Amino acid sequence: MPNPSPWQHHRNAAVADDIDFEIKGQELQFLEIELDPGESAVAEAGALVWKDASVAMTTVFGDGSGGSDGGFMGKLLGAGKRLITGESLFTTVFTHQGQGKARVAFASPTPGAILPIRLDEVGGRLICQKDSFLAAAKGVSIGVHFQQRIMTGLFGGEGFIMQKLEGDGWVFVQMGGTIVERELAPGQQLHVDTGCVAAFTDTVDFDLERAGGVRSVLFGGEGLFFARLTGPGKVWIQSLPFSRLAGRMLAAAGSRGGQNRGEGSVLGGLGDFIGGNN
Repeated sequence: MPNPSPWQHHRNAAVADDIDFEIKGQELQFLEIELDPGESAVAEAGALVWKDASVAMTTVFGDGSGGSDGGFMGKLLGAGKRLITGESLFTTVFTHQGQGKARVAFASPTPGAILPIRLDEVGGRLICQKDSFLAAAKGVSIGVHFQQRIMTGLFGGEGFIMQKLEGDGWVFVQMGGTIVERELAPGQQLHVDTGCVAAFTDTVDFDLERAGGVRSVLFGGEGLFFARLTGPGKVWIQSLPFSRLAGRMLAAAGSRGGQNRGEGSVLGGLGDFIGGNN
């Protein structure tokens, strides 16, 4: 029986390391993973919402993908990659040590959507924005993707470094606002605001396109460049990057740390006095 929506999945007994999950909520989503005995999930430190008592929690150095036989240098390298991409040095592994089914839930720290992607269905590798990793089936590796072009690194919205998620299991990434998925044919191009590029498959070429003439650059409000994504492959676009949300909040707060509740008042300072803001 097919799954009723992409926000939930039921385990296929023929697939190794498959997990049941359900993503609940709309704008402020959280992820609920159901584990069989012995199954594990890996999550970003601090993402836990709740867990059943039979689920043991262990903090590991790095992303936990190498297991106990990865050696110190392997763990150190994994932790270093996470640090470069803005993540914590540690991840938390949740393992069901009881009988029957057990559940554990995680939440994103920012408003938006949680995107479930099975890596073996997208070529085993996903390139995404920094800080996007939330949780995964154990075995997924969190690496570093460097922008090869200098201009793309300087003006591409994500800098020179993005996250690279590799493996064959489920991974859950957190995006801002609403998520749109586009499938690009070979040679097909898509222009996206640089901050709105959430993730793309390894086959997609990411470069920059000038936003337009001098007038468009100065007064269009879209910056100097668009992201130019060229297929083949899949692209995920986010409607509200956290950097944009944070910028609007800082602008609304003003120089007095958000104490002005009448920013639109035509009376200016007198309006502040009348309104009780001073």
